[in-house]
Amino acid sequence: MRDQAEQLRERMQRTNQPRTTKLVTVTSGKGGVGKSNFSLNFGLGLIERGHRTVLFDVDLGMANLDVLMGITPKKHLFHLLEPDTTVWDILDKGPGNLEFIAGGSGFTQIMQLEDEKLDRLFSQLDPLQGYADTIIFDTGAGLSNESIRFMLASDEVILVTTPEPPAITDAYAVIKMLHSRNPEISIRLVINRVTSEREGIQTTDKLAMVAKRFLNMNIQSLGYVTDDSHVSKAVKQQRPFLLTYPDSQASKSIRKLVGHYLQNSSTTPEQTSGLKGFIAKLKHFIR
Repeated sequence: MRDQAEQLRERMQRTNQPRTTKLVTVTSGKGGVGKSNFSLNFGLGLIERGHRTVLFDVDLGMANLDVLMGITPKKHLFHLLEPDTTVWDILDKGPGNLEFIAGGSGFTQIMQLEDEKLDRLFSQLDPLQGYADTIIFDTGAGLSNESIRFMLASDEVILVTTPEPPAITDAYAVIKMLHSRNPEISIRLVINRVTSEREGIQTTDKLAMVAKRFLNMNIQSLGYVTDDSHVSKAVKQQRPFLLTYPDSQASKSIRKLVGHYLQNSSTTPEQTSGLKGFIAKLKHFIR
């Protein structure tokens, strides 16, 4: 893994054109809406469009991105506290050249580290600035303190929900909480498992109307993903559906959504604080 990481770093150093790294947190109001599966396939969709993407599993309770990819991470974030361990040592490669960092079972302890160790850990992530076009943080569902910190520190939040009323209610709770902490926060909505385009539009309109009426907040729609039996088949195979069933309706939905995302970015390069800005804000929220 070290040799592979060294090669990646050398390729980066040979690149003259600097990248602007965008930090995106993917979250949901409740579990079971397909958030992690969306994060995985969305990341792969970005790679298909030529965007180097790093996926970061920070779901404290139900970390399962490695299971969805069928890989076993050798190291996780907490290993950065070990001597001579760098971010390149914990960077795994999954299917479709998607690079991945596991949060690990010790991630909760990170939020409780003393200042010196916390500074060391976060400083080890600095080399990722400019290395990737997009870093995706897959957080836990709901409103844990850790998830809120990642959302508030990111350049933008992608909120995944489904058309079911409980999921919509919990999604609105996330919107309300984030708005109360930062009225200017950028939230983009994804409706997963829709049976039709009409259902996707209706669900989006319902949430957008409530947010506008009670919070005076405009929610941006990123798109929807069609309910598709190929998704569950891919999960059982521990493979991303975008790679395993590239012509499925769900895969077509992801590609359309990625295209919309790239064409209608809610943050410009000038507005993106980058990894250093993200780390500074995250440390602020932790303390």
